[in-house]
Amino acid sequence: MPDIQKVLIANRGEIALRIHRACHEMGIRTVAVHSTADADAMHVRLADEAVCIGPPSATDSYLNIPNIISAAEIAHADAIHPGYGFLSENAQFAEIVEAHNLIWIGPKPEHIRTMGDKVEAKRTAGALGLPLVPGSDGAIEDVAEAKRLARDIGYPVIIKAASGGGGRGMKVCASEDQLKTLMAQAGSEAKAAFGDATVYMEKYLGDPRHIEFQVFGDGEGNAIHLGERDCSLQRRHQKVLEEAPSPVISAEQRAEMGGIVAKAMAEMGYRGAGTIEFLYENGEFYFIEMNTRLQVEHPVTEMITGLDLVREQIRIAEGKGLTLRQDDVQFRGHAIEVRINAEDPATFAPSPGLVKNFHAPGGMNVRVDSGLYSGYRVPPYYDSMVAKLIVYGTTRDGAMRRLRRALEEFVIEGIRTTIPLHQAVIEDPEFLSGDYTIKWLEEWLQKQQ
Repeated sequence: MPDIQKVLIANRGEIALRIHRACHEMGIRTVAVHSTADADAMHVRLADEAVCIGPPSATDSYLNIPNIISAAEIAHADAIHPGYGFLSENAQFAEIVEAHNLIWIGPKPEHIRTMGDKVEAKRTAGALGLPLVPGSDGAIEDVAEAKRLARDIGYPVIIKAASGGGGRGMKVCASEDQLKTLMAQAGSEAKAAFGDATVYMEKYLGDPRHIEFQVFGDGEGNAIHLGERDCSLQRRHQKVLEEAPSPVISAEQRAEMGGIVAKAMAEMGYRGAGTIEFLYENGEFYFIEMNTRLQVEHPVTEMITGLDLVREQIRIAEGKGLTLRQDDVQFRGHAIEVRINAEDPATFAPSPGLVKNFHAPGGMNVRVDSGLYSGYRVPPYYDSMVAKLIVYGTTRDGAMRRLRRALEEFVIEGIRTTIPLHQAVIEDPEFLSGDYTIKWLEEWLQKQQ
């Protein structure tokens, strides 16, 4: 396969900028696509070429497959990188890209499809030897069947949308008399959000952590893992802060679980970057899903391994295989990422608008991934995340001190942001001790009211 010369970046914001930077460091030209609302975005300004693909609505622009393919043809791009979100886990889009003789910088379409269906993903994960949460083998439609299963599993149980994510179509059921109603609610929510009312059931874990493993495969039966990230600090099932390595995972557990996920991906013939997500409670891992794309939180893995994950994606798409073997992967120090959203830090109400002054923190081992600049107007049409602050330290305590200093330096004026929230959280002794779970942040927020 020939080297990629020009990549169309089918995304926006900080991730589009992140991909552009990796491409330019590899000598690859870039094509930005943008909606009319993003004409002044930083990724559009820095790309070698830019093509407008529609009006502000994501449906008419960043999700408009014919317009994106047309842009690639107009610009004579030879590859498409989808970033994350939008079309990154759309198997049909991947197939269309390849059908147009373009290189898809991502996993094989069949693997995207398999892992995008939560029921099929769980079945596949079990067959590959990944530990599963006790639950249904597939979709459940009959309430009587659901009641029998829930009795076997033991309450509480959780009902989940098969095609969903982000907490939608998800209901926790504490007793049998609630089951019928909550199944109906989960199904109708799933239908409204994802066009698919299919639901399945799992044991509800009371107070777990969210641990995920970064994997890479060459598509030819070779795969490695790059360690774990702890993504337990969440609000409404949305990640707020991530760190690597996890404060509660030992080197032995990392090697054992990482070996299991890498072996599973090798057997699957997986290609490119992927993340296997687990709930972790009482020393046990339970598979929940796989993301067949780059993750928002990938920089913390880059910081502790020294690897450029986007560069790895591109190399694999070119058919060059993995840069290194598992024995070559070294984990050093500790990295933390905080997501900075254009939201009120107390109410979480969106806060789009004009950025009157922007100053990113700097110094040793401080990284800011953001498309913001003074005079930029944050549009109201897309996700509220406007920046990611990533810091590295030789120890977790050192990384925390660096994070504290960097947050003090960060200036974003004209809009409200969640910087004050992060500053408050990292002063909490319980969080600093590493003793937190996926419920911790919401309980902490209630105490602040």
